[in-house]
Amino acid sequence: MPIIYLYSFVSVLAVSLISLIGVFSLSFKEEIIKKYINLFISLAVGALLGDAFIHLIPEALENSSNPLLVSLLIIAGILFFFIVEKFFHWHHHGEDKEENHIHPVGKLILFSDGVHNLIDGIIIGASFLVSVPVGIATTIAVILHEIPQEIGDFAVLLHAGYTKTRALWLNFLSGLLSIAGLIFVFILGGIAENFIIYFIPIASGGFIYIAIADLIPELHKTKEIKYSLLQFVFLTIGILLMVALMALE
Repeated sequence: MPIIYLYSFVSVLAVSLISLIGVFSLSFKEEIIKKYINLFISLAVGALLGDAFIHLIPEALENSSNPLLVSLLIIAGILFFFIVEKFFHWHHHGEDKEENHIHPVGKLILFSDGVHNLIDGIIIGASFLVSVPVGIATTIAVILHEIPQEIGDFAVLLHAGYTKTRALWLNFLSGLLSIAGLIFVFILGGIAENFIIYFIPIASGGFIYIAIADLIPELHKTKEIKYSLLQFVFLTIGILLMVALMALE
């Protein structure tokens, strides 16, 4: 059993470090990042929608005998994130002018990504409880799954007004929630897996809300045909990456 704890912790730590993928952007000039930020936001939209409709929702339906409950939890997730964003907007207007340059969508993406990372930690921990090979296979799938999403998340944080360093740090802290999910599994054992049934559709609802309510309207601000076509291409790439990852499931 101690070896399982070690493998699980190393695996979850590796997943958390994926959130630092934005460190590669530190060498780029601010002007270059701003020029291409909308393309990475497009990638984020594709990854979020692909994750929700291709991975999370089918998984929730597969693990539940009550499709109506899954549907209601997805809607609950959308409404929950709507309320959370309202709260962030109220808080945003109540802050002093120095902090007003941070758009609430930044906090929302951190919150939703935190929930997703928590679920990843639970899934990885539960997989290692089955066997080490199953745990390693699950970890590889999660890492490949996280890369496009973390690139998109980092782009959204920059777009929201965070500096590169702060966006990197906050994204990493969000990634560390996967360790909390792992601890949750080891404390509760198999019982923790039952909670995934409820977390997954709520998380998918959150991803759908962020993609459609916050990010797509931002893409519409670009009117040029050339950049609009590039946005569509990157959005499609985000979706196709999620389709490709089905081969690992």
